[in-house]
Amino acid sequence: MSIENFMMHAITLAKIAFNKNEVPVGAIIVKDGKVIGKGFNQVISKNSVASHAEINAINDASETLENYRLNNCDMYVTLEPCHMCAKAIVDARISHVYFAAREPKTGALESIDQFFYKYHLNHQVNFSGGHMEKESSKLLKDFFYSRRN
Repeated sequence: MSIENFMMHAITLAKIAFNKNEVPVGAIIVKDGKVIGKGFNQVISKNSVASHAEINAINDASETLENYRLNNCDMYVTLEPCHMCAKAIVDARISHVYFAAREPKTGALESIDQFFYKYHLNHQVNFSGGHMEKESSKLLKDFFYSRRN
């Protein structure tokens, strides 16, 4: 499957979050071309600041593999990860993160920080952004527009 196909899966999860009145972010984790974990934002429904899409996808993949280490796995997420999620990605040993929209307020990979380049980290994560950025950005804008009105 292509980056776009995997990102569409993540966008579908973001739409579930949207319909549940959560910030529409979705994430999947892929190993050997197969989706092994998925998640979407559930901060409000779970009353947990840690229930971001990335964390939920990591937890789901860890259950699938029965291992907290997700070696040789990639993440596809609809929004640039924050610092909390970036650290979880490093600790899970994810190989590559593909993200859609940049997050100018809290994005820890490019926007406000370059977290994955920190010398003290014990695992190197590769990443690239802007994959299906328009689709993800539109979903986020529509969500926040609907909240204001």
